[in-house]
Amino acid sequence: MGVMTMFTPTSPEGLVTLVTRRCLDVDGTVLVAIDAPDGAKPVTLADAVCAALRECGRPCDVVWLHDYVRPASLRFEHGRDDELSYRMLWFDYEALEREVLRSARTDGAWLPRLWDEATDRSARCTRVPTAPRQVLLVTGPMLLGRGLDFDVTVALQMSDGALRRHTPADELWTVPALTRHASGVVDPPDLQVRYDHPPKPAVQVLP
Repeated sequence: MGVMTMFTPTSPEGLVTLVTRRCLDVDGTVLVAIDAPDGAKPVTLADAVCAALRECGRPCDVVWLHDYVRPASLRFEHGRDDELSYRMLWFDYEALEREVLRSARTDGAWLPRLWDEATDRSARCTRVPTAPRQVLLVTGPMLLGRGLDFDVTVALQMSDGALRRHTPADELWTVPALTRHASGVVDPPDLQVRYDHPPKPAVQVLP
């Protein structure tokens, strides 16, 4: 018989505290993944954690994965609602690794935005120096399971039904891609969050 996974109910504020404490436990530059579908609105959580970390004296910034999309010519090469393209071509995870994660650690600077999704042009951003004890919260879909070098990992997980409730009608085609990718992620995150009802999350924390 398998081991039952136990989740502890919490509040949105409690979740912010848990993520903040996990970040504070790591010294030096801290790279954090908040892996979540767009329907979970993970930037809201990231912004709240960022504010809490700054109150604790830690420099913190949020990187949104939608600022690291590939050009439309690649995203829409197989149509605007191709499930495989969304999983494999939509977001530039390689550039995220190169320009944010690796660069922040080794080059002392990182790039906040690469591509403007709305205008489909370069974001024309300049690199930002990595502050001492910098925390970077990277948030967006399908971050885990790609070998990206994060120090802290958080997953906001929604069931198929919750995903469909929280996803706009014109984006429902992304749901199979999200669930298929999640099913292939082997390594558990540091904080696994059941997020079907965002006002009432439940958390499993790895030791």
